[in-house]
Amino acid sequence: MKIKIEKLVLSCGAIGEKLERSMKLLKVISGMTPVKVKSKKRIPSLEVRPGLEVGCKVTIRGEKIAPLLKRLLIARNNELREKQVEENHFSFGIHEYIEIDGMEYQRDIGVLGLNVTVDFVRQGKRVERKKIKSGKMPRKQDVKKEEIIKFMQENFNIKIIGEK
Repeated sequence: MKIKIEKLVLSCGAIGEKLERSMKLLKVISGMTPVKVKSKKRIPSLEVRPGLEVGCKVTIRGEKIAPLLKRLLIARNNELREKQVEENHFSFGIHEYIEIDGMEYQRDIGVLGLNVTVDFVRQGKRVERKKIKSGKMPRKQDVKKEEIIKFMQENFNIKIIGEK
C-alpha cells in the first residue's frame, strides 16, 4: 500500500525568555501558533520539575507540508544520515534558522535552532486511532526505514549518507 506524510512537527527546547523567542521563531517559519510543552518528569540535576514549560512545538498537516519540508531540507543540503531515519518517521536538526531558504536574521529572535520530525503513515491507520470500533493494526502496517528512504529520494531528491 502507498505511504504518505502524515505530519511535520517543528520543535524547540527552551525555558524562560528563550522559550518566548522560540515561540516567535516557530510562528515565523510555519505561520501557525505554536504550543508550549510542559515537563512530565522531575530531573533534579537539570532543575526540571513536572509542569515546567520546557519547549514549544507546532504540528503541520496537509498541503503545507511539502513546500516547507523542501525549504527545511535545503538547509541540510538535501542530505540525511541513515541513522536519522527510523520506522514510521525521520528527524533532523537545523542549527541556525538563518540557514533556511528565505529566512532573514531577526534581532528580536536572535540565533536559535530547531528540530524537525516527519511522520509517515500507511492507509488504514485511522482504524487504530478512532474511538468507536477501533482495532489493532499488524506490524506490516508500519512504514519501514527502506520505504521512507525510497519515498524521500523519489519525491524530495534526498541523498542518504551511510555511517562511516
